[in-house]
Amino acid sequence: MASSHVNALQSKHAGLEAKLREEMARPVPDTATIQQLKKHKLRLKEEIRRC
Repeated sequence: MASSHVNALQSKHAGLEAKLREEMARPVPDTATIQQLKKHKLRLKEEIRRC
């Protein structure tokens, strides 16, 4: 079960990475959105490490 939880977290992390790249590729990226995505990504990464 822990493995499926880690896999779910990794999928969410990858999704956030994709959204982050997408936002940064825009002509005028929203810095607030970028910061929010990075913080969320970091929280997920820390949770993955704890599992």
